[in-house]
Amino acid sequence: MPLEEIRSRIAKAEKQAGRMPGSVQLIAVSKVQPDERVEAVLQEGHRCFGENKVQEAAGKWPGFVEQFDGIDLHLIGPLQTNKTRQAMELFDSIHSVDRPKLANTLARLAQELGKCPELFIQVNTGEEEQKAGVLPSDADAFIAECRQLDLPLKGLMCIPPVEEEASLHFALLAKIAERNGLKGLSMGMSGDFEKAIALGATHVRVGSAIFGARTY
Repeated sequence: MPLEEIRSRIAKAEKQAGRMPGSVQLIAVSKVQPDERVEAVLQEGHRCFGENKVQEAAGKWPGFVEQFDGIDLHLIGPLQTNKTRQAMELFDSIHSVDRPKLANTLARLAQELGKCPELFIQVNTGEEEQKAGVLPSDADAFIAECRQLDLPLKGLMCIPPVEEEASLHFALLAKIAERNGLKGLSMGMSGDFEKAIALGATHVRVGSAIFGARTY
């Protein structure tokens, strides 16, 4: 699907939800996509991208950053503590802060490096055992803990269970964010981003609809 079509669907969803035009940021999820597909989207003028793995991003993005101005790179996959420094140097935003050990490592390195990416806390809204994220019942306490560490919290992120109605999970995430005074909501993917926008998403993560099927 052309990038322009995704943009126009986002604009339409913003309008229908009574949102300001441009209030939703499109993260083009470029994980496991070949460089030529990523470059084609860069040539179209898009600059905001999402990657799942630090190592893959480290091999892909430094060259593009030299070639194209204004790239905004988001880590949307799980972050191992031992990759935190590399992630902080590579990414502008990290969407997968999900445990105290990682929060403490980010805080320590932020002091050392004198900078920190914008951070989203991942909430496991479906309480799925195999999925990363803090449980909804623990979210308030973990948000408070991250604030005590002086981390630059932008908002919350979720990945709803595949077999459940996504809107219920988006509404839950929005509720947790609102009561904690957080503005950022990273939610919604290729199949459900319009629903996410209706419920307040500020960042939608769209991959296959832009790039086509993934190449593993």
